[in-house]
Amino acid sequence: MSDDTPDSLIPYDSIVQEALRAVVGRVLGEIEDTGGELPGAHHFYITFKTHAPGVVIPQNLRERFPDEMTIVLQNKFWGLNVREDGFSVGLSFNQVPAELDIPFAAITQFVDPAVDFGLQFQATVADMAPAPTELPENDGPEDGTPKTDDGSNVVTVDFGRKK
Repeated sequence: MSDDTPDSLIPYDSIVQEALRAVVGRVLGEIEDTGGELPGAHHFYITFKTHAPGVVIPQNLRERFPDEMTIVLQNKFWGLNVREDGFSVGLSFNQVPAELDIPFAAITQFVDPAVDFGLQFQATVADMAPAPTELPENDGPEDGTPKTDDGSNVVTVDFGRKK
């Protein structure tokens, strides 16, 4: 694109962001339909803005992660309930069970390291700049070996605007 490209009157960036978030909803919906069983080695890292409208998490987690938090859906989760606008799930943090409710609009990243698939989203809440987050700490595999992601095949959609 050049500096002469006019600003679009069609909000392509928000349309694409909404469509990509629908991918997350569809994937989670398919997991919900199978009774919460993840096929093969699939597992998900989901990063979201903890103070985005509609996010419901325990106060101790909100204090610990005042900006962004990453959860892992892999071995120990329950009660996955996917709605049109978001999902709820139960997870354990340091052996303490917690219920989380996360709107899709609050999600900033979705990664399935088993197949090197990832989506990264623009924040939809005004004036939210990304902040460093701690590594996910909800209870992992029984053997304690974390799985890592090298960040390959992450899809980032960023529509620049003429200043």
